[in-house]
Amino acid sequence: MPGEESPRPRSGGPSEPPRLWTVDEANARLPALRELLPRLRAWAGRLGEVHGELARLSRFWGSELGARDHPDHGLNGRLEAEWRNLTRRLDESIGALRTEGIEVKQLESGLVDFYGLVDGELVLLCWRTDEAEVAYFHTLESGFAGRRPLPSRRRTLPADSHGTR
Repeated sequence: MPGEESPRPRSGGPSEPPRLWTVDEANARLPALRELLPRLRAWAGRLGEVHGELARLSRFWGSELGARDHPDHGLNGRLEAEWRNLTRRLDESIGALRTEGIEVKQLESGLVDFYGLVDGELVLLCWRTDEAEVAYFHTLESGFAGRRPLPSRRRTLPADSHGTR
C-alpha cells in the first residue's frame, strides 16, 4: 500500500533472518512459482535418470570406463557434465528461493513455505501447487503436520502502531 514499506529480500544467511512475507505478497509470488516448480521437478527427474545411467555404466564397465579409448568413455563424460549442470541449476534456483525467504519443502508435491508472521509469531505460510492460494500456516517446530488455516483476513500488512493500515 502507498506509504508502507514492504520487507526487502535478504540473504537469509546465518547473520540475517529471512524475508517475512505477508499472505498477499506470497500469493502474488505464486504465478512465478507455478511456472518454476514443474521445471525444477523436470530437472530433478532428469538428474535421477542421469544418476541411474552413470551407475549402470560404472557397474557394467568398472574402472575400464575411465580409459580414453573406451567406447562409453564419451557417453560417461557427457552424463557427468549433465549431472553437474543439472545439480548446479537446481542448487542455484532453490538457493535463490531460499534467499527470498521461500523454502521448497517437497518438490514432488509442490510444497512451499514462506516465512511470515501470524499474531506476532514467526511461522511458515504454507502452500501446495494444487491449492489456489496461500491459506495455511504452521509453526517452525510443527511442520506440515501442524498446518492450520490462516486466521481470517490476515492477508494484508498488519495495522501500524496508530491502528491504521
